[in-house]
Amino acid sequence: MNSATPQGSPSAEAGVASRRLAHLQAHAAAAGSVSLDELMSAMGRSSIAFAILILSLPALTPIPGPFGFFFGSCLAIVSLQIIAGFRRIWLPQFLGHRRVSSGVIDVMVRYTAPLVARVETLLRKNRMRHLAGPRAQAFLGVPVLLLAIAVALPIPFGNFLPVAALVTIALGLMEHDGLVAILGVAMGVIALTASGGLVYAAAMGLGWAIGP
Repeated sequence: MNSATPQGSPSAEAGVASRRLAHLQAHAAAAGSVSLDELMSAMGRSSIAFAILILSLPALTPIPGPFGFFFGSCLAIVSLQIIAGFRRIWLPQFLGHRRVSSGVIDVMVRYTAPLVARVETLLRKNRMRHLAGPRAQAFLGVPVLLLAIAVALPIPFGNFLPVAALVTIALGLMEHDGLVAILGVAMGVIALTASGGLVYAAAMGLGWAIGP
């Protein structure tokens, strides 16, 4: 007998993030579109971890448009609130009321679900909890801000590593797994180094093309 899970429905073993992403996908399909405020609420608006996750994933979606710049900018605003010690995330009204179509949500969830599921296999709830608790969040806001800037920059093929680092940090915070959160920071250092290298290479190429 075939016991495969239907498309769009998470398995019983799926992590919290995977289940909420599937719920978000179903909600968007029923509503036709969702505002950014609704997007944040569906993922748990009071949770900083869900805010990082839901604002970083669209930058990895292979859909034409400035998704990296838009969501990277939103994530930068959120990261400043994290650094300031906020416990509840908000977005300016002109951003919060922007709507995202169900088609974009569907592609985002389907395209990024494997990455989220892969990181979820590393999670152990409350492992090294002090490195992912409220006090640690303010310090983690700094790498999140730098990674948000990297996501917002128009670097060809430059979004995967920063988004992977952000997803790892977010899921580590979500399950209070300090080891995974620190792993995300380490990945962020690699991602920022790679992004810096790409920017430098692009600048050198532009200088060569323009000439003396």
